[in-house]
Amino acid sequence: MLLSGCVGFGEEYTRVEGFSNRDVGAICLKGTTLKPRLGNAPHRVWETAGGMLNSIGLQNPGSEAVVRDILPTLDFEETRFVANLSGATLDEYAAITRIFDDSPIDAMEINISCPNVKEGGVAFGNDPEMSARVVQACRAATRKPLITKLSPNQTDIAENARRCIEAGTDALSVVNTFMGMAIDIERRRPVLGSNQGGLSGPAVKPMALLKVHQVYQVARRHGVPIIGQGGVVSAEDAIEFMIAGAAAVGVGTGLFYEPLLCRQINAGLADYARRHDLARIDEVVGTLELNAGAEGWLA
Repeated sequence: MLLSGCVGFGEEYTRVEGFSNRDVGAICLKGTTLKPRLGNAPHRVWETAGGMLNSIGLQNPGSEAVVRDILPTLDFEETRFVANLSGATLDEYAAITRIFDDSPIDAMEINISCPNVKEGGVAFGNDPEMSARVVQACRAATRKPLITKLSPNQTDIAENARRCIEAGTDALSVVNTFMGMAIDIERRRPVLGSNQGGLSGPAVKPMALLKVHQVYQVARRHGVPIIGQGGVVSAEDAIEFMIAGAAAVGVGTGLFYEPLLCRQINAGLADYARRHDLARIDEVVGTLELNAGAEGWLA
């Protein structure tokens, strides 16, 4: 699955020779808000050791424009397309959901890392109660599949996952970016125009794997699949996420290094399945065996 924000509205990589949407299971479109947004002041992107900081600010033309002008240009026979919803209030989330409900979009991913303007700017995703309320609002507005994208910047991600499942989410994206900062030592000011941003890329993979493992303990009891993401740049990375509990794997920052990465990952998954006599690659999902005596630390 190509992750939101990394492939624009589905057309970014179609200009790359050799790239095909048929190589991926789904494409998650750029984060969309109810009204158009210009996004944050520059700098918006900054490369770090083993990753990337970004603070785009949800620049987009608004949900109605996406449905009216962009979705008709996409080939829904090539792959599945997922809308990414971002709101500042519960009413906004519900309104955006209703707009995409009346469209050919295959599913919707709820970005609950957005700040709740009615609660002093606290991110919806950092509070299980607020997260559940967002999912409930979206669930009431559509029968299409809902995927909730969990924030890693919270105390108990497993509890948040449980509340979102009970509120009606059909799947979970684990995880969104980790908050970080870069500093210009000559100016003694943050590099990013918004001071801080989301860290993605290989640097976050160990932390993301742990979050997937923690969420899987809850999700498996309810039969809710996980889309594991965070630093996937190889087939080996993807397999790690699957063993930890992810039924699907998202690729994002890695595409900036290698636009044809998904084709390479698919080939690696097929090779792994052959070497381990697997009829299907999903036979490895959730097969992690913890070391004896260490279960309590990871639980």
